Amino acid sequence: VINPVFLIDEIDKLGSDYKGDPSSAMLEVLDPEQNAFFSDHYLEEAYDLSNVMFIATANYLEDIPAALRDRLEIIQLSSYTEVEKVKIAENHLIKKQLIMNGLKEKQFKLEEAELYYLIRHYTREAGVRQLERVIASLCRKSVLAILKEKKKSIKVTKKLILEWLGKEIFDYGQKEKKNQIGVVTGLAYTSFGGDVLPVEVTYFDGKGRFTVTGQLGDVMKESTSIALDYIKSNAKKYKIDPKFFDSHDIHIHVPEGAVPKDGPSAGVTLTTALVSAITQTPVRSDLAMTGEVTLRGNVLAIGGLREKSLAAHRVGIKHIIIPKSNLKDLDEIPDTVKESVQFIPVESMEQVLKEALVQ
Repeated sequence: VINPVFLIDEIDKLGSDYKGDPSSAMLEVLDPEQNAFFSDHYLEEAYDLSNVMFIATANYLEDIPAALRDRLEIIQLSSYTEVEKVKIAENHLIKKQLIMNGLKEKQFKLEEAELYYLIRHYTREAGVRQLERVIASLCRKSVLAILKEKKKSIKVTKKLILEWLGKEIFDYGQKEKKNQIGVVTGLAYTSFGGDVLPVEVTYFDGKGRFTVTGQLGDVMKESTSIALDYIKSNAKKYKIDPKFFDSHDIHIHVPEGAVPKDGPSAGVTLTTALVSAITQTPVRSDLAMTGEVTLRGNVLAIGGLREKSLAAHRVGIKHIIIPKSNLKDLDEIPDTVKESVQFIPVESMEQVLKEALVQ
């Protein structure tokens, strides 16, 4: 029989230059309609590949040529959540590294709280590769401490992590401590999982200029324009003087300017921040939101709700505004999150502002 499984790793890294174009060769190899008569340039003999199972992996779908992507059955795998990473570490990674470094279980103690600390401040990844490296480093340093200082066992604490691994490498978002004017907690979905993303808006006397900073991509820049035009067209409804926009400059900023941000889910956050700043109405600090908005004020569905809700839960958010059309995605969210977070489904910006603004 001829029925092997071929694994092609990192297919998004295929390049083409004067030496050849492997991506065009893959077009024929991976197409079940054509590859029954595949002919390579070495044997020059037709060969049947139709019974071969090809599995390809990629980090970025956009980097795979469109023609090649069209021939693939795409399965999206979301990043591990923090909870999943902790369980993987407890059940597999720590045990593996203990064996690798010649330690017995009673000689090395790394508890759940410290694992969360490592995941949040020393790794930023979809998988657990860096987490395993960090645990391996702690194991090696433990061996050294046991041998040099004649200790029987090591209990890893936050103080010890800082001493052995150095200062924290990454910081993760925090929720606002009190209700603020012009500051809204948004939710972002990144290749590393979910994160909270504050959006700040301020205005001052000027000539109607509109500034957006924070290294935003084209999609988010479009969202800021839609948010502003929606507010202008509904100025009377929100008791805003239409002349305000001609006599003031408005500045929107999404902090961490060195980190590129993009995606179609910041519309409601931007609109709420603008209304809050212009009307001088505070926004609830225990609330986060996600959703795209249209010029008519309708709230559209978003992706990555599972990761976003976990990020909100992690920083202590109690209420999340989500598009009503995303209610079907609540099945994917862990019960621990659903028990402590209230999901508020909305269809329009009026509902969002009613929930978010402190009247």
